[in-house]
Amino acid sequence: MAKSQALHAAKPARRSRFALPWYVWSLLAVAAAYALAFAMHWDDRGLLWLSEHFQSPAQRQESIWLPGYHAVIDAKPLPGMEKDEASDVTYNPQTKTLFAVMGKNPFLVELTLQGDVLRKMPLVGWGNPEGVAFMENGLLAITDERKHLLSIVQVDADTRTLNINDFPRYDLGTSKNQNKGFEAIVWDPKNQQLVLGEERPPALFTWKSDGSQLLKGDKQIHVSNELDLRNLSALAVDPRTGHTLVLSADSHLLLELDEEGEQVSFMTLLGGFNGLKDTIPRAEGVTIDETGALYIVSEPNLFYRFEKQR
Repeated sequence: MAKSQALHAAKPARRSRFALPWYVWSLLAVAAAYALAFAMHWDDRGLLWLSEHFQSPAQRQESIWLPGYHAVIDAKPLPGMEKDEASDVTYNPQTKTLFAVMGKNPFLVELTLQGDVLRKMPLVGWGNPEGVAFMENGLLAITDERKHLLSIVQVDADTRTLNINDFPRYDLGTSKNQNKGFEAIVWDPKNQQLVLGEERPPALFTWKSDGSQLLKGDKQIHVSNELDLRNLSALAVDPRTGHTLVLSADSHLLLELDEEGEQVSFMTLLGGFNGLKDTIPRAEGVTIDETGALYIVSEPNLFYRFEKQR
């Protein structure tokens, strides 16, 4: 009896069918951490964060330097536009106001720099206006993602409605993803060109322009570094530095590129950062004025203003 008990005691305990070696659990933990990072877009920001720390104080002073910005107007609703989709925004230095396009129900809206509505102008004939850029002398360039068209319209103090048939139109051609076409546009006066952004995969194109309604030649693929973004939502050019701002709704990210296309700085659009109480739900438009103030619009009708604090 004692011998039987001893043999029973020496018999190893049966391993559970669900027990896994320690190294398998370690691999699973790493995979879970990477999946979380991918879902939160941390992979988009890791390399950017490291590159920022190699910027010298002089380089930071000569750039927009997005880490220094703080939200001073956070998620202000645009009244009466709850069922619309804010697609882009541009700054007009002549009127000191903003112009935004709404895509779901096509219209152009003029805003104060505090996000108050001054007037709404229906866009007759547009299918899905996604990008807007101020050029010269009251001219605005508008991209229609659905129709793959670029229009250059004239807006003055008396404008109450705009008809696409009254203005020059340019065919933007096909995109790799027809449902994710030319969503962003900005005029670059220093280089005398329009810069166009394709949403997915993110790509930049240029089209020669002197700021008038007449474009020169055809659009050209822009030679630049690959953009570390999930999609491209909007573009802006800083009038002080000449640097380009690239907005990505899917990455919750605003990226600064220098004139060589090199990444300089970034700002995350997640809640808890840069003065944001909550994450910007879907940032679709960005612009910047001559003082350096930043403006962002988000679907469906939210308005943000950022100012540099440091």
